[in-house]
Amino acid sequence: MDQNLKKSNNPTNNWNIYVVMPAYNESKTIKNVIEDLKQRNLNMVIIDDGSHDKTYKIAENSIYDHGFIYRHVINRGLGAALETGIKAALAKNADIIVTFDADGQHNPDDIIPVCKPIMEKRADVVIGTRNFNEMPASKKFGNTVMNIITRIFYGIHVNDSQSGLRAFNRKAAKVLDITSRGYGVSSEIIGEIKKYDLKVEEVEIETIYTDYSMSKGTNLMVGLKILAKLIIGILK
Repeated sequence: MDQNLKKSNNPTNNWNIYVVMPAYNESKTIKNVIEDLKQRNLNMVIIDDGSHDKTYKIAENSIYDHGFIYRHVINRGLGAALETGIKAALAKNADIIVTFDADGQHNPDDIIPVCKPIMEKRADVVIGTRNFNEMPASKKFGNTVMNIITRIFYGIHVNDSQSGLRAFNRKAAKVLDITSRGYGVSSEIIGEIKKYDLKVEEVEIETIYTDYSMSKGTNLMVGLKILAKLIIGILK
């Protein structure tokens, strides 16, 4: 672990945990998200995915000695940002890699509980599962459709295939072959879990719904675009 970084505030053992956070035009929220993670002594890899606003500058000024920031010159999509972040975290000798959204929808207190099945050697991958009963109707419909699509195309069922809060051990992170550039990456990750017979668990997490976070992520239109790309991929 780099000497200039803080050790993760992990109550179980001295694990090297890195939070990978893609960010695209998140200047409204990213500073508060970074500060919340810093308060919990968590290391970060932030990927500014070609933002047009002040996301990169704010993140650069905020992260200090708690991690690293990378920048895509152009917007390459969520999948590409996650790929960059996961590779960077592996290069920093991360034991556990956690993906985390930059829009403020996740509770950082859920990170260690999501990591715990990996710490206890029960899982290679852990998915933070949102409570669909508390999910606004527009989000619930889109995410339910994506769960169905994921099950049809990848042959594996999870309760929240589109969750942005996940944890991977090194074994899982190293075998992930991410080719999807957009939101389809979430379903692709589920497919990779099955392909490599990775042990997966789900842990319920809190979701903080705001008007801003509601404008992000998977909705019906995004789901239909992902479905079209999956069908085209099969027909090629």
